[in-house]
Amino acid sequence: MTAKCCVLLLAATGVAAQVPTPAQITEPASGVRFDARIGDLQLLGTGLRTKTMLKVKVYAVGLYVDPAGLAAVKAQSGTPAFYQQLAWGDFPREIRMKFVRSSVSADQIRGAFRESLGSADQAKAAAFLQYFGDTKSGEEYSLRWTPGVGLETTVVGQAKPVIADKTFAAAVFSIWLGEKPIQDDIKRGLISRAAEVLR
Repeated sequence: MTAKCCVLLLAATGVAAQVPTPAQITEPASGVRFDARIGDLQLLGTGLRTKTMLKVKVYAVGLYVDPAGLAAVKAQSGTPAFYQQLAWGDFPREIRMKFVRSSVSADQIRGAFRESLGSADQAKAAAFLQYFGDTKSGEEYSLRWTPGVGLETTVVGQAKPVIADKTFAAAVFSIWLGEKPIQDDIKRGLISRAAEVLR
């Protein structure tokens, strides 16, 4: 049977061909690839952190979520309520940062986090900042909220002490998803697959 006949047969019988979900998604501005899934979490979107007027590329970032955690607000995608749930909701989610700049110093990384966490618990922020050192292209960070466990941070494959504080975790996720995000285009990009993931 020819391919054309197969298509006509499927159409006639009302059977829709299944379009496979890609195993990886490419962040368009950097070319960095992210797995579409990490365990039960699905990639909700990606973005690219840039610095200075020259738009120097620093890291690509992806947001993974358990879709069930957004069920109550999925129809409100892009609204303040949707972003608030992404930052504060008590469901599994993860930020994954993939560095593309050849070298980023510990002072630069800590300074960027410190500025964004200005209103967070200072003792916890100080401990969190110490997790990060000099970083180079190809290295990764992951920041995951797991209910009943806390904020789990992995830096270049090394697990750091868990911070079991939901308010502090929300402050960390708000770096990218809050009312004053580190970059507006990242905030939008991190939910760019919402229609597909939350359907």
